[in-house]
Amino acid sequence: MTISLKDQVSEAEWQLRVDLAAAYRLVAMFGWDDLVFTHISARIPGPEHHFLINPYGMMFEEITASSLVKIDLNGNKVSDSPYPVNPAGFTIHSAVHQAREDAQCVMHTHSLNGVAISAQRDGILPLSQQATLVLASLGYHDYEGIALNEEEKPRLVANLADNTFLMLRNHGLLTVGANPADAFLSMYIFEATCMIQVKALAGNRELIPIDPAIVDGVKEAAKIVTGGLFGGLAWPGLLRKLDRQNPGYAE
Repeated sequence: MTISLKDQVSEAEWQLRVDLAAAYRLVAMFGWDDLVFTHISARIPGPEHHFLINPYGMMFEEITASSLVKIDLNGNKVSDSPYPVNPAGFTIHSAVHQAREDAQCVMHTHSLNGVAISAQRDGILPLSQQATLVLASLGYHDYEGIALNEEEKPRLVANLADNTFLMLRNHGLLTVGANPADAFLSMYIFEATCMIQVKALAGNRELIPIDPAIVDGVKEAAKIVTGGLFGGLAWPGLLRKLDRQNPGYAE
């Protein structure tokens, strides 16, 4: 049993821990987890470059606010934890966090639909409303093997650029956000886009591509639809869903 850290960390860090633990459990609930092998990281508010990441070996559906591991930019633990950190996992995340001040949360998945589309040369096709949101802010990064090579970081950062979505070829999906709520909603849209494309291509019928002009205007339209809140619009409802189906993340 993990001892609660609520009274041992700042209020801002505790709230981030709760939201990040919820994001892990939601990834499991929606079926995007890959046992223990992907990651969501978040930067802790404050001058130190400290981050929270999953305890390696714990299932996403088990993660709590107190079990998250605090690490530095090199992936070294800066607080006590019986769990290790996956070095391959934080190679990708540290590159993004270091390059993008706005990327306070980085979410990476190996979902079946995401990996399937990442293996297709054409990548994301303009086949759905969800796809227009992705295509408006999407980069691609070619596969270079399991992410252990520090030399890969500049290429990954360059491919992400200032986008919200990154397709890791033959590997999976990545989203960034100002907080776990934003990163999660972006991943929900990314995953839905891939699932729809898999199903559409399987239908073996002529497909109707969306006009590129519509894609060009979708960013502004999305702000109107979400009232500028983006992930924050759906987040309270998602937490209520977790409270009903898998409570305990805020411990």
